[in-house]
Amino acid sequence: MSPFDSLAPTYAQDWSQSPKGRAQREEVWRQIDALFEPGMQVLDFGCGIGDDAVHLESRQVRVTGVDPSAGMRAHAHIKVLEEIPDTIFDGVLSNFGALNCVEDLEQQAELLARHLRPDGFAAICIMGRFAWNDLRHAWQRLTGRSTWRGIAIRYWSSGQMRFAFRHGFTFLKRVPIGGGDHQLYIFQRTSRRSGS
Repeated sequence: MSPFDSLAPTYAQDWSQSPKGRAQREEVWRQIDALFEPGMQVLDFGCGIGDDAVHLESRQVRVTGVDPSAGMRAHAHIKVLEEIPDTIFDGVLSNFGALNCVEDLEQQAELLARHLRPDGFAAICIMGRFAWNDLRHAWQRLTGRSTWRGIAIRYWSSGQMRFAFRHGFTFLKRVPIGGGDHQLYIFQRTSRRSGS
């Protein structure tokens, strides 16, 4: 059982519909709407209850949601899979810290690369190492690690993100979200093994 299962029933109320959550999600949408066009097929990795997928689908972007939490899948606004299907996508989105919950970031980057077509975009939003608007958790973030409900949380630095996505991706930009509470990284898939 995932700790996220217990959050699922009230996730929309507690985060998505809160002023802070809605504002941060809309900041991300402004960035990804320029990347993912109508007709594209996008993988939403760690989609939760599917808020981003619903937004993208309203723009005629086809979305496949994936989330390991059975609770999140059960409360999703869309059909959500447990694992990534054997498909090549036009784009990848991972929003609000799904990749903070993995131990091996490079392995996850390589997994996403295998499912993304050349020149496709990956938009990865994480809780970053430095967030001065979150002083209560500033030390945990600076150390790069914490534990939440039994899950090891990793706060990746910009250098770690770029390093992990160096194979098969070109780094395009980093956008602070929520005054720096989260960081959105935009990468583009390259056809060569040694992406920068």
